[in-house]
Amino acid sequence: MFQKASVVVLTAALLSSCASVGDNDKTAKGAGAGAAAGAVAGAVIGNQSGNNRTGAVVGGVAGAVIGAAIGRRMDQQERELREIQGVEVTRPSEGEIEVRLTSDILFDVDSSSLRGDSRQTLRDLAQTFSRYSDINNLEVEGHTDSTGTDAHNERLSSRRANSVRSYLVDQGLSSSRIIARGYGESQPKSSNDSPSGRQLNRRVEIQVRAQ
Repeated sequence: MFQKASVVVLTAALLSSCASVGDNDKTAKGAGAGAAAGAVAGAVIGNQSGNNRTGAVVGGVAGAVIGAAIGRRMDQQERELREIQGVEVTRPSEGEIEVRLTSDILFDVDSSSLRGDSRQTLRDLAQTFSRYSDINNLEVEGHTDSTGTDAHNERLSSRRANSVRSYLVDQGLSSSRIIARGYGESQPKSSNDSPSGRQLNRRVEIQVRAQ
């Protein structure tokens, strides 16, 4: 009971110190969320390794510090990604960043070959990702509109996702940290009944997840 109480008090103190910077400070919120997750994981590891309350508390402290550091780095990475031209950046959760690129920028119609004017955007993305390679796992997702058959769209989206992945790897990112998947027309962002909706659905998204 003492072990659990110690970790809870420790976590609450860390969260309080992070939140005290201000509710509008996203970096502080990210650090607080990272501290909470890190404290729980660290406490479990510390308790298992030492099997006593000292191990639990020390593990909780270590996990909280690491979790808070990762949270701050994800916040910094998000700010840098928002400065890149030609992408839209959202933050679904503290440990995830979503980067959206429209396929009209990346590819010609029904093609998976990267257009020349899209390569600078991908180079800028790769440079940013490389600065956070110690915490990043990337998933490149290809999506299409509903034009064409399901099978054709799935193949096209997969080829496009792999084209982006290959280019990022060519820029120096580790291939073991990037996976590519094609979802075809199965995950539309908008209705396919209008040209603007179909354009929104033709896209490549890069999911950045903190490991």
